[in-house]
Amino acid sequence: MLAWVTDPQIWASLVTLTVMEIVLGIDNIVFISVIVARLPAATAHRARQIGLALALLFRIALLAVLSWLVGLTAPILTVAGQDFSWRDAILIAGGLFLLFKATHEIHKGIEGDEEDQSEGDLKKGFASVIAQILVIDLVFSVDSIITAIGMAEHIEVMVAAVVIAMIVMYVASGPVAAFIKSHPTTKMLALSFLLLIGVALIADGLGFHIPRGYIYFAMAFSAGVEIINVLAKRNRRSPAEE
Repeated sequence: MLAWVTDPQIWASLVTLTVMEIVLGIDNIVFISVIVARLPAATAHRARQIGLALALLFRIALLAVLSWLVGLTAPILTVAGQDFSWRDAILIAGGLFLLFKATHEIHKGIEGDEEDQSEGDLKKGFASVIAQILVIDLVFSVDSIITAIGMAEHIEVMVAAVVIAMIVMYVASGPVAAFIKSHPTTKMLALSFLLLIGVALIADGLGFHIPRGYIYFAMAFSAGVEIINVLAKRNRRSPAEE
């Protein structure tokens, strides 16, 4: 039953699929890092754990119903000659949600709508964060698993790739969230990434695929410039403090 374990081709597909899942998980890491930034440190850590655990459960659950998942790509509606499936509807809804959330957070940052929160407000805020993570996890999980179908023939390989990718995402999410929280200017950059990802999801849902390589290159280049900015500010501040 485990003869596939000794097959080099299957190991190659595991590595390829794991890398793909990690790359596709960048969107999720950015969203979770931004969305938990308003919570206290301990609560944010718990929210991040719950968010990534939900993402893992979604992906494994979807792998268990592959035949149903493939059915999500079947056309259910045709508008002006363009076919739309449930997958398209999920991507469009998720993209619109990201556009709304990122725009709302940018407005808060610009207007400075920071307010003191009571314990009740914090509980409501925590529940709201988990609900938002739940929604976007569903979008990213569906897109990720549908993309993965066909790259591996064995469900065991797909599950292993998803679990490894989620472990890497969990390890990376902490430093990313801490960096965003300690450098407020990077939060605006992360929110602009969410706008970009939202547009890409809507475009995919409308049948216009934007290669993810272009998006991730733009994100990596912008993040690199911002890191240089942060280092430059730190170096300018150090002599003044001496």
